[in-house]
Amino acid sequence: MRRYANDRTYTWNNDTAYLAGLFTSDGCLSKDGRHLFMVSKDEEIIAATQRITSKSAKPTIKAGQFGTTAYHFQFSDVALYDFFLEAGITPAKSKTIGVVSVPDLYYADFLRGYFDGDGTTYGYRDIRWKNSFMYYVGFVSASQEFLYWLQAQNRRLMQATSGKISPRIRASILLYAKADSYKLFNAMYTPPPLFRLTRKYTKLRDFIIDDPHAKITPDARVLESVDRLA
Repeated sequence: MRRYANDRTYTWNNDTAYLAGLFTSDGCLSKDGRHLFMVSKDEEIIAATQRITSKSAKPTIKAGQFGTTAYHFQFSDVALYDFFLEAGITPAKSKTIGVVSVPDLYYADFLRGYFDGDGTTYGYRDIRWKNSFMYYVGFVSASQEFLYWLQAQNRRLMQATSGKISPRIRASILLYAKADSYKLFNAMYTPPPLFRLTRKYTKLRDFIIDDPHAKITPDARVLESVDRLA
């Protein structure tokens, strides 16, 4: 039996898939079976969560380590809680999460949400080589099972290579070099999505623009002048 009114349900679409990616990375389901939390240093992430869930509660700002601050957004939504449970997103998921049952049609939105939460991108030039420019896209998780699932999905749906999964101190990272990076970029940002974290999108886009061998799809270029979270 449902624990909530019939008119308050969630189904898979572009927005809920993006939100599922955010919650797989930076979100948390309370053990009380009702409350959900989103913690992020990026106000854009909180704004996206509020818009998708139609929740308007004001987030709190808390100090973290090394003088950093983060937004803490808490709300009650039994329907969303159960939707995430059915998808494989559970309380205390950090080291135990595996497969998330997001439909293939919305996987790119899910991956973009996870990238905005626990993804990274960086680049550099090797001074030993005149035309050397390298950049990478990475996905971090304490669950290697989850990273193996991401690896398989990216290979199957986005024609990426296997990349490389490497252990770090507290987590592991699935890392892709530049040929795969612009495949993932085009998949995550084409067609132009309603929700994305501007700073990560811009950083990766600029790496690709500086790479004469990479190609950004025309639809993705539209995002260069449009801030859809404003």
